[in-house]
Amino acid sequence: MKKIFTVLTLSLLSSAYAQHSLMIVNNYSTTFDFQGKIGAHNFAGSCYPYVTSSTPTAITVPADSHQGNGKELAYKNFRDQFASSLYPTTNWTLQTTATNSSVRSWNHPSIAPGGVISENVKWASSQFQMYYAGTSTPEPGFSGQIGESPDPCTGAPGYISTPYGEAEWFNITIANVTYSFLQIY
Repeated sequence: MKKIFTVLTLSLLSSAYAQHSLMIVNNYSTTFDFQGKIGAHNFAGSCYPYVTSSTPTAITVPADSHQGNGKELAYKNFRDQFASSLYPTTNWTLQTTATNSSVRSWNHPSIAPGGVISENVKWASSQFQMYYAGTSTPEPGFSGQIGESPDPCTGAPGYISTPYGEAEWFNITIANVTYSFLQIY
């Protein structure tokens, strides 16, 4: 069922919008809410520009209360996610070097589709913490950094397994569009 949901999501997003990189977070956990930041960076030579979600401080994807259907975050791009995602990000932190960062609003031209930043990054990683569903109580044993593996910039693994659940990151590329999936089980 989960793989069917993933394929249907991929098909829907393929027909809705075409760009270089799309981000999908599926939370299939019935026990934990996902809370974290997601980031995109340049993979060609340096890690910059590096863009991470900043407002809200942590994106929340609630636990799956329907046991099997999953809760989904889908970001077509930095700008359009604001109107189309169930969990929109208002501001993004943009680092152009290790010592130079600024905050960009969701509709800033440089991170819009076709903008200089969006054209030079792809979804790469997430720093996350799982919380017991509907609470502010974290599960310290289910957290970490995960991403495209091997990620030369963050060193994040592509798979995390704990006694509390699992997380995996994988990419599927179709017609020059990379779909980055973060799946929580």
